[in-house]
Amino acid sequence: MDDSAVEATPKDVSKQVVPRLADVAVHAGVSPKTVSRVVNNEANVRPQVRAQVLRSVAALGYRPNAAARALVTQRTNQIGLVATASSLYGPTAGLFSLEQAAWKAGYGLTLTTVREASEAHLEEAIHYLMVRGVEGVIVSGVAGVLHLEATALTDMPLVSTSPITTESAKHVLVDTDQVAGTRAAVRHLYDAGHRRIAHLAGPLDWDSAARRREGWLQEVKDLDLSPGPLLEGDWSPKSGYEAALTLDRTSATAIVVANDHMAMGAIRAFSEQGMRIPDDMSVVGFDDVPEAAYQMVPLTTVRQNFSAVAERSVRELIHLIEGRTAEEASIHLPTELIVRDSTAPYPRNPS
Repeated sequence: MDDSAVEATPKDVSKQVVPRLADVAVHAGVSPKTVSRVVNNEANVRPQVRAQVLRSVAALGYRPNAAARALVTQRTNQIGLVATASSLYGPTAGLFSLEQAAWKAGYGLTLTTVREASEAHLEEAIHYLMVRGVEGVIVSGVAGVLHLEATALTDMPLVSTSPITTESAKHVLVDTDQVAGTRAAVRHLYDAGHRRIAHLAGPLDWDSAARRREGWLQEVKDLDLSPGPLLEGDWSPKSGYEAALTLDRTSATAIVVANDHMAMGAIRAFSEQGMRIPDDMSVVGFDDVPEAAYQMVPLTTVRQNFSAVAERSVRELIHLIEGRTAEEASIHLPTELIVRDSTAPYPRNPS
């Protein structure tokens, strides 16, 4: 084989140099301080100059050094997130939405999960995030009502989408209005002529399940109805199926279910007993999971806007990080009733 045909790597080829902030400044024709303001997304930079610097950043492939920037600015731009280790739709959708909202706000997200909803585990998780330099913490999807001592937070800003009590002044609760959402479902059935309205609750050690049950109870009482049968599941389709099999079909003409997956299981059970949906039983779910609209009988449900909750949570946390006082300690965002084919007027008009 002719060695001349083999290309050797030239010895004088220099190693690729990682571009520095000063290189961006020279390329853009501005001062290093201006480049620093742009990459840190600070104000007081003219739009034309900002665009010019960003073009140079892209052209050179400059990547800010987060550790060095933190030393200079005393900011990490990191938000800590404590979430439940769960495959359920609500907690998972909330986690994804929070990640997107943090990213859009210019913050990174450091995640830790808890398998058991307890004060001790929550404090441990928050401490884990603190030592990693987060500037604030969001707690999302924790099942029960927990209490945190203010000393556990050591002045750390906290936003929760789950109910937490604490004496800390830097705490805001952001959630959807579970009670109002369930009341709207009951009112929809009442307006359709139903007077015997059952409820299939989620596990009542979850605050969201307890508040949805409370919404059902409040609305039937305000409508001067006797509360229909109360059943309980564990959020799964199987538990909805099994609970629905125990329902006396003469005791209710409609049922409000605490989440969509249990509602899907309940519809299967009703159908196996020869009941037609919605002719013999109207069913309303909660969440509006992606598959709710594509069931054999498209599901009427209460939609939660997880993106809105996430964006508001991140916004409130940033306000606290920046030293601003929260205008509201408890924020409940509206839900939306999505009417599909699983509910109908009662009594049905004969065809």
